[in-house]
Amino acid sequence: MSDLPEPAADAGQPTAAAAPASTPPLTRRQLRQAAQAAAAAKPSKAGRNLPAAITVGVLMLGTVLVGLFWFPLALLIMVAILAAAGCWEVARATSQARVDVPVIPLFFASALLPAAAYFGGLEALGFAYMGALLIIVLSRILDGLKNAAASVMASVFIISWVPLLLSFAVLLLADDNGKWLIATALLLVVANDTFGYIVGVLFGKHPMAPKISPKKSWEGFAGSVIGAIIIGVLAAHYLLDMPWWAGAILAFFTVIAATTGDLSESMVKRELGIKDMSNLLPGHGGVMDRLDSVLFAMPLVYLISHLISWSTTLG
Repeated sequence: MSDLPEPAADAGQPTAAAAPASTPPLTRRQLRQAAQAAAAAKPSKAGRNLPAAITVGVLMLGTVLVGLFWFPLALLIMVAILAAAGCWEVARATSQARVDVPVIPLFFASALLPAAAYFGGLEALGFAYMGALLIIVLSRILDGLKNAAASVMASVFIISWVPLLLSFAVLLLADDNGKWLIATALLLVVANDTFGYIVGVLFGKHPMAPKISPKKSWEGFAGSVIGAIIIGVLAAHYLLDMPWWAGAILAFFTVIAATTGDLSESMVKRELGIKDMSNLLPGHGGVMDRLDSVLFAMPLVYLISHLISWSTTLG
C-alpha cells in the first residue's frame, strides 16, 4: 500500500488507478553501458576470468623460477609467505563457520616447516611438524576457550594441508636435479590447469564431481593428462636427463594429484559455504585457489622422482 493518499475523484468521473511515475527512456549510451556491464558480470564457462588467471599464474611462476635459479633462499621465503597467506585464508574461512582458529601459531608453522625442510631435510621437517602440532594444543589449553577441540582440529588440518605439503617443494632442492624437478612440477601443474581448461571449455559435457565442482569435466581431465604427458616427456628429455617414460609417469600422477587438490579445495569451500577463500589474486579468488593443485602435487613429485631414481639405479 502506498504511503501517499489517493487523489479525490471529481463527481461523475471514474476513479483512475494510481499510475506509477513515468521514467525517462534510456539513451543509447546507457543501454550500451548496461549491456557491457551484464556481459562483464556473466561468468565464463569455466567460472573465472581467464586472462587475469593466466597473468597471475605466469607472474607467480616467473617469480618462483627467478628465485629458484638465481637465489635459492628466495624460494624458501616465498614458500613461507605463500603458506602464511594460505593459512590465513583457510582460518578466515573457518571463522565464518564459527570455529575460531588463532593465526599466530599458523604463521609460526608456516615459517618453521619450510625452514626445517631447507636446513635439515625430511627428518627435520617431521620433527618441526610435530612441534607445531604441540604448540597448537598447548596454546588452546592455556587459552581455555570454548570449542577448543574444534579449534585444535581445524588448526591441525590447516597446518597439515598448507605448510606441510608445501614444504615438499623445499625438500626437492636437496636432490641432484632439485631445481629442475621443481620447475618441471610447476610446468606440469600449469599444463594440467591450462589444457584442462581449454579442452573442458570446448568439449566438456560430463562433470567429474557435479556436487563439488560442476565445471570440471572428464573431457577436461583427459585434456590435462594428454597435455601434461607431452610436457612431462619433453621435460624428462631436456631438463631431467630421465627416460621418456619417467616423464610420462611423473606427468600422469601429477595430474591426478593436482586434480585431487583442486577438488579438495572446492569441497572445503562448499562445506564452509563460501565461493572464494579471499580476493588476493585476481582471476583465482585467493592464494589457496592457486596453491590447491601445487599442494598435492609437490609431495607426489617428491615420492615419484625418488622411486624413479631408485628404479633406474637398480636397473
